[in-house]
Amino acid sequence: MTFLFFLKGFVKVVKNKAYFKRYQVKFRRRREGKTDYYARKRLVIQDKNKYNTPKYRMIVRVTNRDIICQIAYARIEGDMIVCAAYAHELPKYGVKVGLTNYAAAYCTGLLLARRLLNRFGMDKIYEGQVEVTGDEYNVESIDGQPGAFTCYLDAGLARTTTGNKVFGALKGAVDGGLSIPHSTKRFPGYDSESKEFNAEVHRKHIMGQNVADYMRYLMEEDEDAYKKQFSQYIKNNVTPDMMEEMYKKAHAAIRENPVYEKKPKKEVKKKRYASYCCLFKRKSLGGVPCFFSSYSDSH
Repeated sequence: MTFLFFLKGFVKVVKNKAYFKRYQVKFRRRREGKTDYYARKRLVIQDKNKYNTPKYRMIVRVTNRDIICQIAYARIEGDMIVCAAYAHELPKYGVKVGLTNYAAAYCTGLLLARRLLNRFGMDKIYEGQVEVTGDEYNVESIDGQPGAFTCYLDAGLARTTTGNKVFGALKGAVDGGLSIPHSTKRFPGYDSESKEFNAEVHRKHIMGQNVADYMRYLMEEDEDAYKKQFSQYIKNNVTPDMMEEMYKKAHAAIRENPVYEKKPKKEVKKKRYASYCCLFKRKSLGGVPCFFSSYSDSH
């Protein structure tokens, strides 16, 4: 009996009519590999004693050419986006290159936080951490004022390893004045062996100094590789020594004016296209257009 018990797990599934009749497909976004519903359920479900209060999520997605940061909450009809910021907006604030690195992720998170608080009129109450130190910082509610805006990080399907750019966006949002539960274990500078966090290493990543060091290394070791990999930096005259100052100015510019400016709509002139009748020889017969000359000639 014991032997048969172990063999039971290797019985091949017979895909007969009953199998397909009772088969239930996964959710569409699970089939497409876009949503982790195990994680989403825990991010979306609100405490039952909070009734209609939305549970806000800070959504961070990193693509090949952009970093997307959004504040959203779930409804039956779908997710409602409250505020959004993108890395492709950073050239407006002086960061024209490296729009997908850790420093750009921090800037995008900072832009999202300042834009959201500005929209709710809380930007003067919760300034966040103006001076970048890279160290742990948490926003706390102020007595007699509206509570700090609380949300939870939604990293999607990204691997939440130490140093991931998702956490750069989180750090930017926290320094911008949002209350997001987190620890330093996933920031660059955390050593898993000694269990210690080096804030200076984290600050270097926020200021793009890790990129600057690599630029200097390639300039000395392999100039051709430097010209190939950092062609846009060369084109925009961005040198390793300019990196920190560039990001400092960007942080200040974001805090000064985080509001999204809509581009004016272009006036599109409507084109007049020839009607279908014009493709044929038009002859009228009692006010009715006729398309066949032979028919019209005979009448």
